[in-house]
Amino acid sequence: MDTLRKKIAARQNPTVAGLDPDFAKLPAFLREQAVARRGKTLEAAADAVLAFNRAIIDALCDVVPAVKPQAAYYELLGWPGVRALAETIAYAREKGLFVITDAKRGDIGSTMAAYARAHLGTVEIEGAEITPFGADALTVNAYLGSDGVLPALEVCKAHGKCIFVLGKTSNPSSGEIQDKLVDGEPVYSLLGHLCAHWSGMAAGGEPSGRYGTVGLVAGATYPAQLAELRQNLPHTFFLVPGYGAQGGGARDVAPAFDENGDGAIVNSSRAILYAWRKEGCNERDFAGAARREALRMKEDLNAVLADHSK
Repeated sequence: MDTLRKKIAARQNPTVAGLDPDFAKLPAFLREQAVARRGKTLEAAADAVLAFNRAIIDALCDVVPAVKPQAAYYELLGWPGVRALAETIAYAREKGLFVITDAKRGDIGSTMAAYARAHLGTVEIEGAEITPFGADALTVNAYLGSDGVLPALEVCKAHGKCIFVLGKTSNPSSGEIQDKLVDGEPVYSLLGHLCAHWSGMAAGGEPSGRYGTVGLVAGATYPAQLAELRQNLPHTFFLVPGYGAQGGGARDVAPAFDENGDGAIVNSSRAILYAWRKEGCNERDFAGAARREALRMKEDLNAVLADHSK
């Protein structure tokens, strides 16, 4: 997490821009150009997505420290979409951005290790070490317990990467499972303590005075639970979805941060990607609108965090 924290500090902005491009919602001129070249195909859609992403990254790379591509939007477009995901990650890293792949992978043993190696590590091809995707972090579903997390931690240790485990997610029905009590403690809280334990295992002991290798996903739409988790998990870094289109605001996410304004990064996807629609500006200025929204979000967060840290 130290790499991510340094990038946040350098830009004075705890924002991660979600790259969740829906082909049907892209600017019409990008869709038309791609279809004119390659017809009504998955390849055309992936080309348009990649062009869109590159323009967004160019507009945001000096504003936000990180981007978070959601794997589903790329897998939706078959192998051309997966190629667009790989090229998006490579371009974002080339521009100095920290990349969190939001794939919510969860399996056990060699299968989980394969997921982690694919997204965070390398694969050996006849003695050559090759990087399939090369993200910096991966979201993980820990429903299968330690068997689904420890293989990923081995890859993290080998390659200097990290993971974010789903904890208290921002969706309305999350409480159907995550709020259930086990020995008097909510499931999301148990997951938080497990994250701290797994971070300690990765560090060879309990992390002290820093944030470890295993972060927690905790939604902006549940500020009371965010505050509780922050109090109980002083060395766990939070990935906070739910700001913007899902209804969370800066004051809702403030409890995720410690007294120094550290310890969390807040995601916004649709509000940034499709900001030109809300602005009502020309669609050809979609990247400029995304930049303006990211700057507005930065100011919004920093103003509230200044009060939070007093």
